[in-house]
Amino acid sequence: MKKILVLCTGNSCRSQMAEGYLRKFAGEKADVYSAGVETHGVNSTAIAIMAEDGIDISNHTSNNIEEYTGIDFDFVITVCDNAKERCPYFPTNAKRFHHNFPDPGKVTGSGQQVKEEFCTVRDMIKTYCENFIKENI
Repeated sequence: MKKILVLCTGNSCRSQMAEGYLRKFAGEKADVYSAGVETHGVNSTAIAIMAEDGIDISNHTSNNIEEYTGIDFDFVITVCDNAKERCPYFPTNAKRFHHNFPDPGKVTGSGQQVKEEFCTVRDMIKTYCENFIKENI
């Protein structure tokens, strides 16, 4: 079984969505974790828009990368430039991947505008995760 870590700044939006989709697409072929270089709690809008696509992340927790130093990951995926730059070194032979997704948590405007941005980013992450699993697992 492969082990995948998705890393973001606060483990609240992008990495949580990616964890949900990677679990869906990998099924029993991978254990998927997500973490942040900080912890900000799981974003309620991320939970809501993932539920709209049939993925329940309501029981996910916001975890710090330091919690996973003892796990030998096969893949580490950073989903924002900040996490890529700030990711502390931890011993692993993992293949590293990077894709800088926009941060929907920083969008301002009406509730509808925020939701639309979350949905746009969610769909980008969904496509990335589906392709990642097809190509690597």
